[in-house]
Amino acid sequence: MTTEFILPDIGEGIVECELLEWLVAEGDTIEEDQPVAEVMTDKATVQIPAMHAGVVKKLHYKVGDIAKVHEPLFAMEIEGDASADSAPAPSSEDSSQAPAAEEEVPGRENNAAQDKAKESSGASSQIEDFILPDIGEGIVECEIVKWHVAKGDTIAEDQPVVEVMTDKAMVEIPAKHAGEVHELYYKQGDIAKVHAPLFALVVEGDSDSASGNSSDSDSGAAKNTGADKSAAARETGKAPSEQNQKWPDGDFEPPVEIPGRVLASPAVRRVAREKDIDLTKVEGSGKKGRILKQDVLDNGGSAKVTGKQDSGSSEKPEQAPAKQSGGVTTEPVKGIRAAMAKQMTASVQTIPHFTVSDELQMDALMALRSDLKPVFAEKNVKLSFMPFFVKALSLALTEFPIINSQLNDDATELSYFDDHNIGFAVDSKIGLLVPNIKRVQDLSLFEIAQQMQDIIDKAREGKLGGDMLKGGTISISNIGAIGGMTATPVINKPEAAIVALGKTQKLPRFDENGNVNAQHLMQVNWSGDHRIIDGATMVKFNNLWCSYLSNPTSMLMHLR
Repeated sequence: MTTEFILPDIGEGIVECELLEWLVAEGDTIEEDQPVAEVMTDKATVQIPAMHAGVVKKLHYKVGDIAKVHEPLFAMEIEGDASADSAPAPSSEDSSQAPAAEEEVPGRENNAAQDKAKESSGASSQIEDFILPDIGEGIVECEIVKWHVAKGDTIAEDQPVVEVMTDKAMVEIPAKHAGEVHELYYKQGDIAKVHAPLFALVVEGDSDSASGNSSDSDSGAAKNTGADKSAAARETGKAPSEQNQKWPDGDFEPPVEIPGRVLASPAVRRVAREKDIDLTKVEGSGKKGRILKQDVLDNGGSAKVTGKQDSGSSEKPEQAPAKQSGGVTTEPVKGIRAAMAKQMTASVQTIPHFTVSDELQMDALMALRSDLKPVFAEKNVKLSFMPFFVKALSLALTEFPIINSQLNDDATELSYFDDHNIGFAVDSKIGLLVPNIKRVQDLSLFEIAQQMQDIIDKAREGKLGGDMLKGGTISISNIGAIGGMTATPVINKPEAAIVALGKTQKLPRFDENGNVNAQHLMQVNWSGDHRIIDGATMVKFNNLWCSYLSNPTSMLMHLR
C-alpha cells in the first residue's frame, strides 16, 4: 500500500520550508536513509532522508513550492506492502480490521502491528495515540527535530521517542508505555500541536489506556490515521498518494547547509535540468545571489518546460516570480528573512529602546592584539578584536548585573542570569544568525577566541546546533567588520541590551595638553530596554566596558 511521508520538524519554530530539489523521481526505488529531498528553512539548507526502503509513488510538491511541516511530503510504497495488500496476515484481532488498515497504512506498518499483536498475550494489545503533552508555559506547538524511533520499533516505557524544538528549548519526549510504534504522524521538520496525537503505539497489555484513543484494533487506528492524513492532503490540495512519496515516516536529519550548492529553488533546478543548463554558470538576480526561474530562462530560451516529467508535477507549468510594471519583482518572504522579520518586529513593538553612543580609543588594544596575534596563530587560532570585546563585556556585566537580566512578557518578573552567554551576529550564507558563547565569565581570552572561531565556521557551513542559538543574555553586532560606522541596533528579544561596533578610524583629537594628535577610534552604540535599564546605568556600564578596552592591561586583575 502507499504510505505518506510526513515532513518532520526540522528546527525550532520552523513551520514550513522551501523545496529546493528532489533527489529522487516518481517510480524510483530508494533505500532506507537515502536523501530524497533538499529543503531550505529560515535557518539552514537540509537534506531529508527516507525512513524506509521502497518505491516513490508520488511527489506532492514541485521545486520552489513551500512545504508545510507535519504535512505529507511524498508518497511511497514500502517494501513488503504487496503481501499486506493481497493477503492480510492473521492476528489476534478481528479479521475485518486488516482491510481497513490496508487502505491508509503501509504494509510494513500493518504487518508490524499485527506481528506485535501476536506476540502480546491474548487480545489485550491495542493501538493508542500518544498525545503531545505540555512542554512549556505558553507553548502550543513545536517542531519535530528528530525521531529516535521508526515504525515497527519496539520501545520501552520512558524511552526517548522524539526530539522537538520549541521557541525556548530543545526537548526529548519519552514514551508513556512500552509497546511497538505503529505510526508516526509527523515527519522531521513538521510542526506538531500540543495536546494533539504525536504517534500511535501498539500498547502491550494495556487495553484500558488504549481504548480511550483507539478502536477495537490496530486496523481501526490505522483507518483513523489514514483519514487524518487524507484530510491533511485535501487541505494542501495534494492527493494522499502524492504526499506519501518521500517521507512516509518522517525520518529527518537536523538542518545542514549543503556547501558548494547554488541557491535555487527546486522548480528552478528542474527547469535547468530540462534545459540542460549548468546552474553554477548562471548569475542569480535574487537575494544573496539566489537564482530565479527567469535567470535560467534568460540563459535557455522559452519558459515552456519540455521533456519527461512526472504526472503530478507536469499539470501546471512553472511560473517565474510575478513581475509587475516598472520591473518590480515580487518574491515571498521566507527562511531566515522571515524569522528575522518576526523577531525584530516583536522586539520593536514590545521593548522601548533607548540608545547610548560613545567613542572607544583603540590604540592600546591594537598594540596588545599585535603582540598576541602570533602566539594565538601558533595554536591555529585567529585572534580578532572580538574576543577582547566579549571578555571586557563579561567583566562589566559582573559589576552591572541588571544589564544581564531579562524581563518577562508581562513585565511582572525580572530574571538575573549568573552566566554571561554573549551572542554575536554572523552573516552566513543563509542569512543572519546570532549564536552565543556560553559562560564567558569562566573562559580565558584564548578559549573565547577558540570557541568563536569554531562557531563562525559552523555557522558558515549551516551546521550550528540549536543550543548555540539559544540562551543568549546580551549581544554584539560588529557592523564595522563590513565597513559600517554607526547604527542603532535592535535588541535581540528577550535580552536587555545590545551593542553595535563601528569600524576603526584614524581621526584627529585633542590630548590632555591641548595638542592635536591622531587616534584610532571606534564608534560604539548601545540599545537598552528602557523598562529595566535607565540612562545613567547604561552610561556607567559603557564607561566601565570602554575603560577595560582602552586600557586592556586593567583587565588582568580580573582574569581567572
